Amino acid sequence: MNARPEIERAVRAAAPYALVEAVRGALAAAYDARSVELLLADYGMTVLNPVGSAPGRERALSMHNSPQGRAFGSQRPHEEPAGRDGAVDHHLPVTVRGERLGILTVRLPAGCSTAQTVNELSDVADLLGHEIVVAERDTDLYQGARRIARLTLAAEMQWQLLPARAFTAAEYAIGAQLEPAYAIHGDNFDWAADGDQLTVSVTNGMGEGIQASLLTNLAVNALRNARRAGIGIADQAALADQALYDQHRGSVHVSTLLLRFDLATGTVGAVDAGSPQLWRLRGRTVARVELDAQLPLGMFEESQYDVQCLQLIPGDRLLLVSDGVYDTVSPLGEAYVERGLARTVLATRLLPAASVPGAVLRELADYRDADPLDDALVVCIDWFGRQGSDG
Repeated sequence: MNARPEIERAVRAAAPYALVEAVRGALAAAYDARSVELLLADYGMTVLNPVGSAPGRERALSMHNSPQGRAFGSQRPHEEPAGRDGAVDHHLPVTVRGERLGILTVRLPAGCSTAQTVNELSDVADLLGHEIVVAERDTDLYQGARRIARLTLAAEMQWQLLPARAFTAAEYAIGAQLEPAYAIHGDNFDWAADGDQLTVSVTNGMGEGIQASLLTNLAVNALRNARRAGIGIADQAALADQALYDQHRGSVHVSTLLLRFDLATGTVGAVDAGSPQLWRLRGRTVARVELDAQLPLGMFEESQYDVQCLQLIPGDRLLLVSDGVYDTVSPLGEAYVERGLARTVLATRLLPAASVPGAVLRELADYRDADPLDDALVVCIDWFGRQGSDG
């Protein structure tokens, strides 16, 4: 018998900080679960950290070398024996609209691990993910579990400004990641979707530390304010430019790349206002998409911006990268954009969009072989197109 209705009532009635306890009690009653544990992905996407434990690596599990990590990476349930009594641990992805939050591990007694039970537990994991997203408005518990070290203040500000790190719709899939995850300051990404359009922006505030974070914060909120008023991306850029200039009189600026996707046709409008670059993988060909360079936001008073149009076809993959990616040099002085970026894009072509940014940034770290001098940001967008349309 499907116990989902009773479990759902128990979870929705739980306090925001008590969701795991509610799931644990409900699964014990419904399936005789011996243990239930929620692990959340950390900001660096390197480990899974148990909710309710003190921050630190001593209890964190590798995202790349553990059964839980394999379930997280594949986004499929994974099971393993849990002792001599025949109990089985089920590791179930906790994901919300493409955003990979973590893993729910449920230990069931011998003989209880049927295919139907696993499907029902997967539904519970989905339910828990949605409830966590809502609960984070009212508790720091889940934010705390996502960190294995203290964030800098600038990084705290940036992570609070960001949307999810992944999103999936019928026409596209998005993944994004920032490094260094615990000490970012100026780089940022943002997106918003409706039934007809998707708007994506990448921003890079000038400077370092809190000043860069404050500058980016102003730019992102100015862009959002204009976007939410139904204004096109050229005027979004112009209004954000004016807001920054009014505040700083041209002494600082924000490099920005704005994209707006028409979901029915695959037409993309682009405003290139600074340093972020756009790359495209089409088939097995990787190339930079050359855009008309325009002034960064906030540099001059009343700057005007123009939209350049691109056409996507189903199967295209776009990468938006900051200067911390393409300007990185090897110990021999070779720029990553010259030798490494295209190779990495090809090597990761079979990965889903949510996994690509982390893979690129790991490859970048190996190429650099030193601590980063700047933020590094990667946004990956896979274009599927709308069924029955040309785009």
